Formats: sequence, C-alpha cells, structure tokens
Amino acid sequence: MTASPTILLDEKPLDADAIATIARRGARLGLGPAALNRIREGRALIERFAASGKPAYGLNTGLGASVDTSLSAADLVAFQRSVTHSHSVGIGPALPVEAVRAMLAARICGMAAGGTGASEAVAAGLVAALNAGIHPVIPSWGSIGAADLLPLGHLGRALGGEGEVNYQGRVMPAAQALALAGLPPLDLREKDGHALIVANSLSTGTACLLIEDVRLFIDWSLAAVALNYEAFRSPLSVIDAQALAARPAFGQQAIGARLRALLIGSDLWREGAARRLQDPLSYRCVPQVWGALSHVLEQAHAATEIELHHSGDNPIVLAESGRIVSNGNFDLTSFTLCWEQLGQALAHCAAGIANRCLRLMSPAASELPRFLSARGQSRAGYAELQKPLAALEAEIRHLANPMSISPLAVSDSIEDQSSMAPRVVAKASAIVERLRYLVAIEMMCAATAIELRGVTGRLGPQMRQLHDAIRDLVAPLEEDRELSRDLENISRMVSAPWPFATIAWL
Repeated sequence: MTASPTILLDEKPLDADAIATIARRGARLGLGPAALNRIREGRALIERFAASGKPAYGLNTGLGASVDTSLSAADLVAFQRSVTHSHSVGIGPALPVEAVRAMLAARICGMAAGGTGASEAVAAGLVAALNAGIHPVIPSWGSIGAADLLPLGHLGRALGGEGEVNYQGRVMPAAQALALAGLPPLDLREKDGHALIVANSLSTGTACLLIEDVRLFIDWSLAAVALNYEAFRSPLSVIDAQALAARPAFGQQAIGARLRALLIGSDLWREGAARRLQDPLSYRCVPQVWGALSHVLEQAHAATEIELHHSGDNPIVLAESGRIVSNGNFDLTSFTLCWEQLGQALAHCAAGIANRCLRLMSPAASELPRFLSARGQSRAGYAELQKPLAALEAEIRHLANPMSISPLAVSDSIEDQSSMAPRVVAKASAIVERLRYLVAIEMMCAATAIELRGVTGRLGPQMRQLHDAIRDLVAPLEEDRELSRDLENISRMVSAPWPFATIAWL
C-alpha cells in the first residue's frame, strides 16, 4: 500500500486545495520549524501573562457575558478543561468525516499562524489525531458563526478522551480510539481550551471542500451545455470571442473560451448548421451566467484563504509587540456575503439548466418528439423527468435565499451580531449536491436529443467522448423504464474529476 503523502505547513500557509487533499484524499499534515516557532512565541506570551496575573480574555477571565469574572490562579487549568465541555451542545446529524478532517486541518492552520497562544502540545495533538484518522463525532447544527464554538467544543472534548469518534470506519468511545492509536488525550493547560474553540474552522474547512466542488460543477456543467448546444443545434455566435469582448463582464470571456474548446471539431461551426439565428436566453446567456459564477467563486476563494492563512482568534496574541488584544476578527460577514452570493449565482445556473432541458423536450422549441420519446406519444419518454427537474430547481432557489442577517442576540446580549457562516456554507453545499442531478438530467436529455436528431456523427471529438461516456452508463431510452438509477449513475460521474485527457485543463 502506498503511504499517504505529507503536506508540510511551515513558512507558507496551506491553501484551500491542500485542505481538500488532507480531508478527502488522506494526505498527512506536518508542522515545519517556522510554524512551530510561531506557536512557541505565542505560547510564551500566554505563559508570561498567566504568571503575572495581567488580565487577558479567556486566559484568566470568564467567557462571553462572564468576561467580568476573574479566575483565580488555581482555577486557570480547570477552567480550560471545562470550556470544551460547556460548548459541547451541538445538535443534529453528525458531520461527514471529510468535514471533520477539514475542520481539524483548518484549526491547525490557525494555530500555526501564531495568534492563538495554544500550547505546542495541543497543536501537536491535533496533528497526531488527524494523521491517525481519529475523527470526533460532531453534531452539524448549532454554530451561529461568531466562531464555530460548538463544533470545536465537541472536537476538543473528544480528543480529550470523552465522547465518541469515528476511527478506522467504526464509531467508538474516544478514549478507546486514542488508546488503539497510541495517542494520549489532549492535556489542556492555561488558555488551551479557549484557543481550541475560538475559531471559524468548520466554516473555513468546509468552504475549502466546497471550492473544489464548485470547480467540478463548472467543469461538468459546461460540458453539459456544449452537449446541449449540439443537441439543440444552437448558433455558436453566443461564444464568439469578439462579441464577448465587446462587453467584457466578469468571467464571460473565459467561459466562452472554455465552451469553444469543448466544441472544437463540431459541425456547428459550419455556416448554416444552426437551426435558427437566436436561441432562448438559457442557451444564449451561458457565458454571462457562468462567468458571473466563476467571478463570485474567485471572491469566495479569496475570502476563504484569508481565514485559512491568518488567526481570527479573540483575543489575538501578538508576540512581536508583547500584547494580547481583544478584537472582533472572528466576525465572518465578508466571508459569508461572498458565499451567499455564490449560492445565488448557482441558482441562476440551475434555472438555466432546467430551462434548457424543458426546451429540448418541447417540440415547438426543439423540433424533436415531445419529451424526447423515441416511440412518440404512446410512451412517456422523459415526461416524468420534468418533476424532479422542477423540484430540484425550486429547492435550489429556496436554498439561495440569504440567512446571514444577524440572528438573535445571545450570551446575555453580549453576542448580538453574528454571520451564520457555517450554515451559509452548508446550504451552498446542498445547492451543489442538487445541481449534480440537474447536470445529469441535461446530459441524459442532450444525449438522447442528439440521437433523435441523427447528428451523432457531427459531434466534435470531445463531445463524442462525453456522449460515449453517458451511453456507457445509461442505455438509450427505447422503451419507458425507471430512470432514477440512470440519474444516480451520471450524478456519480459528474461528482468526480473530468476524466477525458483531451480537456483535462478544465
């Protein structure tokens, strides 16, 4: 068996791709000397404050509304051990293992940035747990995005030997898993418990995974668009480079270039090959709609890596100036607005996909048999496929509605503003999950329409590869049958990286 590669976090911070590789593909994480030095410098300042009794939030004070409560020197360590327990109040279904791994990796990145004051032993304990495959069972609901306190509370409690973890594919008591892995429970000292939880690691980690997912959606959905252009016999003037440059809105020229590459060798480039001068807007405006999506993805990516590369802790431990400063850097309003916008951009794409599928099934629009039925109206064809099509698009529109306006004030109204960041990322992820099925529907419909129109031999090489891949998974619809399995098969295909070497650059 090949050993998992190790990604080193040292002078430079990790990027979102590295988090996804750790979370999804089992890469190990290592801390280099520069990262360890930043952790040690922050920790030395914490220890000086603890010894002097100089007030610092979360070190020798209570939390939230209890900031006005001073802790005795004798209580500093016991208090930290209580922090993870008191914040273990999450509810709902457990996070997937990949989300837990992403959260763990993101929290390690925050500690390595140097602003947390966590002890080196705790940071090393998180790395050891991640590399050993110890994944705390963490409820997915409860965080309001003013730091992901609750999920991280469950994480810290489990790695301290209490609660449950998923280890080697089984859920078991945390203490048992740690013993099997040969790891000691975390030994939380001054400030360690608070340093564990006061971060947006769930939001940041799962956003890194979602960046990868949205990129894959763009790859496959553009391929589905190109296949539908072939099926609908669309005029390719909509991806004309000069026309797109005449009003260079964000992203549209790059999307046009990608579609032109996908359609290299297509008969549609021949003059007179298209059926009409102009198509419906869902066909005509793909560069503009997908261009907007690619632009807001870039913004969300940049916002995510700001969180990944820096410490958003409160207080921030500033080793160079010898200060521990209370602040609001944990607020994720800018991050959350980027992800809200991305969800709305995805909803525009969903509407385009759904409408193109409906146009293909309409004889008036496509000049093909109604519902793409190979045997005419004696059979349903894809008629009933319009129901999940409409249901998915409606659910996506609902999920795209914003939820980041501040929720109720909590902690005796001290925490009276928050971003709902983890739920905003979660609903964007739910949108992508549904979009995969919409892409599967468009591919099924386009492949069938190409065959009904008799233009299979006119496809360019890349669309011929895609058509063949669809037919390897799904037989032509000669007679009515159950279609759910077909949709699942194609949905799994579009969840994976693009497999065709000729356009691997997608």
